[in-house]
Amino acid sequence: MTLTREQMARRVARELQDGFYVNLGIGIPTLVANYIPDGMQVMLQSENGLLGMGPFPTEDTLDADMINAGKQTVTALPGASIFSSAESFAMIRGGHIDLTVLGAFEVDVQGNIASWMVPGKLIKGMGGSMDLVAGADNIIVTMTHCAKDGQSKLLPACTLPLTGAGCIRRVLTDLAYLEIADGAFHLKERAPGVSVDEIAGKTAGQLIVPDHVPEMTFA
Repeated sequence: MTLTREQMARRVARELQDGFYVNLGIGIPTLVANYIPDGMQVMLQSENGLLGMGPFPTEDTLDADMINAGKQTVTALPGASIFSSAESFAMIRGGHIDLTVLGAFEVDVQGNIASWMVPGKLIKGMGGSMDLVAGADNIIVTMTHCAKDGQSKLLPACTLPLTGAGCIRRVLTDLAYLEIADGAFHLKERAPGVSVDEIAGKTAGQLIVPDHVPEMTFA
């Protein structure tokens, strides 16, 4: 059974550490804000100029003027700071973000990522993703394993225009958690109920499978 978006966010939240400054990309990554472990101090940063972003608002806490980079309404934690996007990108470009979580259309065995343009479709642009992949060493990509037409999104080489080259080391999909090294995807965990054979059949790039692949946990 494939992971839900919420389960993917919960699994990514396991990679958070106390004191981290974290940037969450548009889509599934934004859900990570709802699963920060109790007692852990994590500062979420948004490219549009917010440090200290909280979980998504409830109806009684909604403020239409408080938004993230994807124009979703968010909350601000006590002690949060609001500043210009220029200062926000200075944080990103200066290497001050401990973890970045991004979505993608494609990732390949060399750690390249394509996340901003699909030929024939109107896309507003890559936003802050180009700066994030260049300014952060610790990046997790979270996406579906396959496109809607069933084609693998984990490839020998990206076919879409790149957002960044050689910058991705970890990928979480709705089927598996993988690491990228030595020109291959290395299978580390599988979604509950998903077989290694299914993952292998849906991974176009070279896949290295150890003798034992544990099922994913979310605690």
